[in-house]
Amino acid sequence: MTMTDPLGDMLTRIRNGLTAKKTLVECPMSSLKESVLNVLKKEGFIRGYTVNQDNEKKPLLVIELKYFEGKPAIKEIKRASKPGLRLYSSKKDMPLNYGGLGISIVSTSKGLMSDHDARNANIGGEILCSVF
Repeated sequence: MTMTDPLGDMLTRIRNGLTAKKTLVECPMSSLKESVLNVLKKEGFIRGYTVNQDNEKKPLLVIELKYFEGKPAIKEIKRASKPGLRLYSSKKDMPLNYGGLGISIVSTSKGLMSDHDARNANIGGEILCSVF
């Protein structure tokens, strides 16, 4: 059966892994997921990720979750734009998460970036997810 929201599935795997205090989480590979993980790594929410090509069917992303003093670095991660309801925002209307403490990952014409990078570049786009 095909998956209708692969990005939402990856975010749920990360959320479940953090709840279960796992250090590693696996999910199927895609370029969108890899770009989201690049932003999460750059912003310091995960330790890193690797692409595991041992699987014959499809490569896997192995995500290394980050903890600080036994608590997860990610307190909340949720999907904003869904397949049934896309959420777009211009630069001036882009929402702040928790007063600027959290980030939104935005798909722009210049690639995926955090909301404050999009504001600095003076571009808007589709808000994929928010992280705090």
